[in-house]
Amino acid sequence: MSHKPMPYSPNFPQSQGYGPPPEGEKGEDSYPLNPQAAYPGPPSRSPVPMPHPGPMLPPGAQPLPGMQTGFQPGFQPGFQPGFQPGFQPGYAPGYPHPQPQPGYPAPIIQQPAPQGVPGGWMAIPQGLSNCPPGLEYLSLIDQLLLRQKVELLESFVGFETNNKYTIMNSIGQKVYYAVEDNDCCTRNCCGPMRPFDMKIFDNYRNEVIHLHRPLACDSCWCPCWLQSMEVTAPPGTVIGSIEQEWSICKPCYVIKNAVGDVVLRIKGPVCTFSICGDVKFYVYSKDGETKVGKIIKKWSGLAREAFTDADHFGISFPMDLDVKIKAVLLGACFLIDFMFFEKSGNQESDRPGML
Repeated sequence: MSHKPMPYSPNFPQSQGYGPPPEGEKGEDSYPLNPQAAYPGPPSRSPVPMPHPGPMLPPGAQPLPGMQTGFQPGFQPGFQPGFQPGFQPGYAPGYPHPQPQPGYPAPIIQQPAPQGVPGGWMAIPQGLSNCPPGLEYLSLIDQLLLRQKVELLESFVGFETNNKYTIMNSIGQKVYYAVEDNDCCTRNCCGPMRPFDMKIFDNYRNEVIHLHRPLACDSCWCPCWLQSMEVTAPPGTVIGSIEQEWSICKPCYVIKNAVGDVVLRIKGPVCTFSICGDVKFYVYSKDGETKVGKIIKKWSGLAREAFTDADHFGISFPMDLDVKIKAVLLGACFLIDFMFFEKSGNQESDRPGML
């Protein structure tokens, strides 16, 4: 069976203009075969690129509904989204990085952290070695403030309760809080002379310092059984002690380290009455000649002094002093408070010197 080419037969009749092309003729293309001859190349880049004005419309044509011509609102030609005009991140290629000049501090490349808010807790310093846990705070402190909490039951009834203290730095940030650990019978029978254990906690409620005061006498007629206090940090590890020295005119103490060597001395005034004024106990060097700090019992107002035994104290010492000795000085402040400024049954126990 032979196959012959079928004549052109469109779907529409020839009466409507459709018919096969003449033999030997090719239909003329409506587009050129050489695209390079008919279409020019891309235009050369202009030094200042001009933004496209929008969709091109033939002359006299109206834009369709929804079509917007011109620039789009909010679009800025020539800049990438997310970058400010003229901003180039990093350093320009071919230029060296700036170096600090000799004699000038290095440029700050990190924004400093905000300082703590007064009234909040002090942040614990980091990177300290050979320091008992919890005493890192004392490495950046040369002053401490002690505020005893007012107990209403003790103020109006006279029933002795455990003392509580808030310990702060010079800008009012909390460093520690201290709580007396004692039984009811000892507090109300022995009064200010009572033995006690004082527990000092940090912000995380960890006991970092423990103070132990045994039962003793502070009269000048008993020179062999005077007041003392042992300081341990962490609890169970002795770091120092405070011992009272026999004296007739004024109170005197020695600050000892863990092996029992005298490091500092404390000398108080002849009169320790806190009537309308501060009472100062000065801290001296080992030889007792150079003044290196002080412990001050601050006047806290007539009403507070008359009706409560809630006292305010301030401690100052050298910044470079060993943190263990700073903790022992803190313990000396508690011992001085109980010996001279603690009340028994709302009766003031302030007295002149050792008499």
